[in-house]
Amino acid sequence: MPRSITLINSSELSNAQYSYAATAPRDARLIFLAGSCPLDENGFTVGVGDYAAQATQALLNMQTALRAAGATLEDVISTRVLVASNKRADPVAAWDVVRDGFGEHSVPSTLLGVTVLGYDEQLVEIEAVAAVVD
Repeated sequence: MPRSITLINSSELSNAQYSYAATAPRDARLIFLAGSCPLDENGFTVGVGDYAAQATQALLNMQTALRAAGATLEDVISTRVLVASNKRADPVAAWDVVRDGFGEHSVPSTLLGVTVLGYDEQLVEIEAVAAVVD
C-alpha cells in the first residue's frame, strides 16, 4: 500500500518533537478514528493511575482500529492526545509513549490537559485522522 502522508516542517518555527503540518493527496481515503481509550478487550480500564500504561494501551487500541480500516500508524496524518490531569508531568508521560510509538513518523499533534474523560479511572485518550491511497 503506498504511503500518502507528507509531513511538513518549517525552519521558521522552533524545532518540535512533531511536524507542524501534514498533507494527503487528493485521492486519499480519510479515516477518522474515535478516541482510542485504555480499555482491554472486556472493556475494563488498563493501567489505573498510570499515564504511560494507559497511553500504551490506547496506542495499541488505535493500531487495532487502523488495521480494521486498512491503515497503520504510518498513515496517521494528525493526533490529539487528551490527558486528565492538571500537572504538566502527567501529559508529558503520556506524550512520551505516543511519540515513541510513532517513531520517525512525527505527525502533527496536540497535547491537551482535560478535567475528566469518559470511562472510570481513564486518564488518557488519543484521537487520530489517517489517510490512505487504496
